[in-house]
Amino acid sequence: MKISKRILVLILIVAIALGAAGTYAGLAFFASGSSSDSGISSDDQNLLSQLSEQQQSLEENMGKMSKVVDAFSIIQENYVEEVDDQQLVEGAINGMLESLEDPYSVYMDQETMEQFNEQIEASFEGIGAEVSMVDGNVTIVSPIKDSPAEKAGLKPNDQILSVDGESVEGLDLYEAVNKIRGEKGSEVVLEVSRPGVDDPLEIEITRDSIPLETVYSETKEVNGKTIGVIELTSFSENTATDFKKALTNLEDKGMDGLVIDLRGNPGGLLPEVEEILKNFIPSDKPYLQIEDPSGKKTRYFSELESAKGYPIVSVIDGGSASASEILVGALNEAMDYDIVGEKSFGKGTVQQTVSMGDGSTIKITRFKWLTPDGNWIHEKGIEPTVEQKMPDYYYTNPMQLEEPLSYNQSDDQIENVQIMLEGLGYEPERTDGYFNEATKSAVEAFQSDQDLDVTGEVDQKTAEVLQTSIVEKIRDGQDDKQLEKALEIVSQ
Repeated sequence: MKISKRILVLILIVAIALGAAGTYAGLAFFASGSSSDSGISSDDQNLLSQLSEQQQSLEENMGKMSKVVDAFSIIQENYVEEVDDQQLVEGAINGMLESLEDPYSVYMDQETMEQFNEQIEASFEGIGAEVSMVDGNVTIVSPIKDSPAEKAGLKPNDQILSVDGESVEGLDLYEAVNKIRGEKGSEVVLEVSRPGVDDPLEIEITRDSIPLETVYSETKEVNGKTIGVIELTSFSENTATDFKKALTNLEDKGMDGLVIDLRGNPGGLLPEVEEILKNFIPSDKPYLQIEDPSGKKTRYFSELESAKGYPIVSVIDGGSASASEILVGALNEAMDYDIVGEKSFGKGTVQQTVSMGDGSTIKITRFKWLTPDGNWIHEKGIEPTVEQKMPDYYYTNPMQLEEPLSYNQSDDQIENVQIMLEGLGYEPERTDGYFNEATKSAVEAFQSDQDLDVTGEVDQKTAEVLQTSIVEKIRDGQDDKQLEKALEIVSQ
């Protein structure tokens, strides 16, 4: 009996190895999955060659796996209840990947892969946020533009503690994601820990269909010049093609400069950002370096003869990650173009997916990506050349109040209210958290304008309307100091 089980496990391991050698595919993981760049240029044969070499060393690896096979047999023959063979094998795979302590190297079973494939279609249903596992915590990388997550006020680096009252502690990323996702129209309540906020926040979100349009463009007239603005929300299968169309359209209009807005862009497909960079980086300069597991570095070049004749500025924030950082890093180091905003997320690795032959997949970190000058920004991020924060009200937080906030109190949430009121044009006179007479008058004026009960106190209803008003103002692009600064620089 023991021999047959050992043979079974060996057969499964061999099948995994053969599947890895023969079915390489590069995919993107974004939206409600993990932050990643998956795949390298389609003509790159290095991986296939390396996997072939791995297949040749299969017999040597079998010897190293004997302890795993013994554990499999011991559990099967001695555990008090019947155990499914596949369950044990998948548990072993998950355990090996978890031991890497790399949030981007994960195993996706058949069900997870089906959901993954759905996510790379034209749209999917959920809250619309890129998430990753950071230090063991399910963390928001960035909400998707115009998604329920963005409208509800989720922000980069928010850590999700629970979903509908159920803790996500101990769950892997995909188990947590499955709890967060759901049908259009259904509601989910996330308990969120936000950096700089003492108490957890409860954020209620109504799920919706999430379109995956990734390129938005417009023109701005600044200082007598026509400036093109292209916003990229992620890098999916058609992003480079859509970007090229938008760029050509803006150039046909005779634009004098270009702003590329990458705020809140969590990354996506590496080949897409490569194609975009080939529009800007001349052939005499690398736009990217890739470092393989052996430390060998390969530089990548375009076939572009000359640079654009107009200035270019990029805009980033803490939600700009991965492929976004590749783009801004290349434009800055290769072309000395300015970067406006705040420090980016800091993801400098490349993932690739390897089919296991049964519908399941391993997504594993295979490479480091480096800037044109060879810098690795992983867990460091990219610093802007021109630092520019947004107005204070952009950084305010949702509130859950057990008791109303009122005159003569002091509290961090009162400071939050004062900043919101000031951002909406009311005059609390101070933003230090002390509820003075001017704050009371500002609250009363706001309540009157919003047809709320005019009490001068901030109850939960007033707090919710305040937050909604702030979110609407932010979404309307008012007081966008970062974009304004980028437009100012590119129009000089």
